[in-house]
Amino acid sequence: MTEMHKLNQLVQQHISEHESRLKHLDELMDRAHQALRKGNHPQDLAQQLATLKQERDKLSGHLETLRSKAPEDWRTEEIEQAGPMGVWDVLALQLEKLVERMEH
Repeated sequence: MTEMHKLNQLVQQHISEHESRLKHLDELMDRAHQALRKGNHPQDLAQQLATLKQERDKLSGHLETLRSKAPEDWRTEEIEQAGPMGVWDVLALQLEKLVERMEH
């Protein structure tokens, strides 16, 4: 397997991980919006959701940048770093807590 082929596989795996996290965030966002419509929640919950949506949109933009990047422009160390992955996880945790508050 050539070095470029390995790099392409790593790039695709990296992008797939981001896509998976984005899908999870979107599912949480949908649940939060449904809970917001169903219940009588304090205004601060709607504001928190709006803030989290802005963060989600930033991460989605980052994913679009990754998708548009040519494989030869990637560096192996760039792929192997957690970088934004940690941000995705923190955002998902915050959304999960918000959804839990709204659904109960």
